[in-house]
Amino acid sequence: MKYLIIGLGNKGSEYENTRHNVGFKVADKIADLLEASFNTTNFGWMAEGKYKGRKVFVLKPDTYMNLSGNAVKYWMQKENIPLENILVITDDLALPFGTLRMKMKGSDAGHNGLKNINEVLQTQNYTRLRFGISAEFAEGRQVDYVLGTWNEEESERLPERLDKFAKACLSFVFAGVNNTMSAFNGK
Repeated sequence: MKYLIIGLGNKGSEYENTRHNVGFKVADKIADLLEASFNTTNFGWMAEGKYKGRKVFVLKPDTYMNLSGNAVKYWMQKENIPLENILVITDDLALPFGTLRMKMKGSDAGHNGLKNINEVLQTQNYTRLRFGISAEFAEGRQVDYVLGTWNEEESERLPERLDKFAKACLSFVFAGVNNTMSAFNGK
């Protein structure tokens, strides 16, 4: 069995530690747990590893957030990975900081990365894992907030949250989406 886990983010050092790049951070943590290294490849950086007998591909697309769908489709087709075995990790303004929410399908909820994936794949029926970044910004400052860096309190809590999210992703691979949602959602 093969699985594709996609951490959404933007390439470039100016985005590295922003809230919008939390998908990349979770992907990095998954690769650490799998003892896998990222290599430059088509449409981004890929780490390959095994988890409990299952092959796991961890992708950080280099297409920028709003064109992520091309990378997802390419790797699904190249590695012959079915839709039910992909997991997309993204930030979510509607959830309090660090809140974990996995869903089997759903709308893009205004997220440009998910919107593009939905358009390219022609479906919303794939699992996504949302990382709450909260909405602590003044009116009209959403872009600055999302592309801003973590505050001190968030920075202190971030390592534990990244670990929890990485473990939820590996649970998805081994235990399936329903068991993972029961065990991790809201935690």
